[in-house]
Amino acid sequence: MKDKALKILLSNDDGVYAEGIHALAAAIKDIADVTIVAPDRNRSGASNSLTLEQPLRVTEIADKVFSVQGTPTDCVHFALNELMKNDLPDLVLTGINHGANLGDDVLYSGTVAAAMEGHFLGVQAVAFSLVGKVNFAAAGKIARQIVEQHIQAPIPTNRLLNVNIPDLSFEQLNGVKVTRLGARHHSEAMIKQQDPRGHDIYWLGPPGKEQDAGEGTDFHAVDKGYVSVTPLQVDLTAHESLASMDNWLKGD
Repeated sequence: MKDKALKILLSNDDGVYAEGIHALAAAIKDIADVTIVAPDRNRSGASNSLTLEQPLRVTEIADKVFSVQGTPTDCVHFALNELMKNDLPDLVLTGINHGANLGDDVLYSGTVAAAMEGHFLGVQAVAFSLVGKVNFAAAGKIARQIVEQHIQAPIPTNRLLNVNIPDLSFEQLNGVKVTRLGARHHSEAMIKQQDPRGHDIYWLGPPGKEQDAGEGTDFHAVDKGYVSVTPLQVDLTAHESLASMDNWLKGD
């Protein structure tokens, strides 16, 4: 690790004014040089989307705190390819998300996607989520512990890390477990309403209940009061299916 202060980029999908990102900044500000680049408003569920048809408008709203009219992925892309391109950060941390990113959630999460963009661009990245909306200070302490451990010995994988913290006080947490992603059932039915002009409108239903939530999963760890740390890989190739797919195409 470098002798100078650790440089850390923070982003999220809840927006630059969200409590979670500022709790994360407060938890590490005395051990790292922190820059915040986050969406100007809530962009939850934005996944890995990039803004391609409009320019990004960026405003420095406080010292080293930048508001971006764009997606979470836009924010990290801008930060690493423009704002900090001559002095890249040592870590990209995203969150602390206002709510869980467990199981299938990672496919939709803007907070996970922002960390993934950092990973794509060659910077070790960790996404943090609080499974609730109360104990951000406790989640910040967990984030700080992970950063301090990284300072002592860099994270021993080039995988993106997805960290979910139960909504408990720090003293109530039972520890940390390395987990795999669980899975949910399909989401609940969409909610149909009408606008004031009588036109039909539709809201996405709530997330489905857990389907694969047994021991070893992120769902199970959090339910038992443990912090869940899941290493994620970006390669979606089903490598075990390559041979059978080749045979299928050949008509074998």
